[in-house]
Amino acid sequence: MNEPVTKVAVVTGAARGIGRTTVEKFLREGWHVALLDIDGETLGQTMDALTAPNSAPNAAPNAATGELMAVTCDVAEPDQVQGAVDQIAGRFGRIDALVNNAGTAVFKPLLQTSFAEWQRVLDVNLSGPFLCSQACAPVMIAGGGGSIVNITSVSGLRASTLRVAYGTSKAGLMHLTKQQAAELGEAGIRVNGVSPGPVDTAMAKAVHSPAIRADYHDAIPLNRYGLEQEIADAIWFLCSDQASYITGQILAVDGGFDAVGIGLPSLRSDP
Repeated sequence: MNEPVTKVAVVTGAARGIGRTTVEKFLREGWHVALLDIDGETLGQTMDALTAPNSAPNAAPNAATGELMAVTCDVAEPDQVQGAVDQIAGRFGRIDALVNNAGTAVFKPLLQTSFAEWQRVLDVNLSGPFLCSQACAPVMIAGGGGSIVNITSVSGLRASTLRVAYGTSKAGLMHLTKQQAAELGEAGIRVNGVSPGPVDTAMAKAVHSPAIRADYHDAIPLNRYGLEQEIADAIWFLCSDQASYITGQILAVDGGFDAVGIGLPSLRSDP
């Protein structure tokens, strides 16, 4: 009898935040995981934490359950992406899921955003998923198919100040998701997006003032920020066999933020 095959996930931007939490989710489900990140130092620290014995309660299992490998990689550089995927395929022999999570942002007014800043955001947030998907897809096809999940954003659906590059890149990524789904479906690859609303990441905690947090709470029907684990759970679902007939979709994981318009805080305070 053939031994059961352990599936392999590739997660970009995996050193911290949503990426790291997603890695932990896949490990708990018994997958092997390849972590890609441009920040080699933090990536190394994450690998040390994930593979350390006697981890804290509820931490991800160590390599005894799911094997890990880390590759320092700038997803905007084609040669680095292909080199990373070659290493992963050489190590594990297959790729079953790709999570395009790596991203960057410049929060400046339109007229103060330089072309170099604009270009870098699009290179990482839009060209990165294109390159990673293009490199991983042949490996997936050779293994019988797989799943790609692109991490988009509510900023790709609605315009707001200071997000000209970021919002545009995420809007483009939403369409890229549908384009990939249309072209890769017959090859057995499903492609979907997860669109987070405000999430309680370390960055959000550092830069969102109490006034900003209050504004978000008023605008979100569930009246709170999302958790990294909630985003990871949605990513896992779309990569799992439970989502075997879902492709070309953008799943908003945002507490209802995108579903509502103006006037909600007023209606709440004066029903």
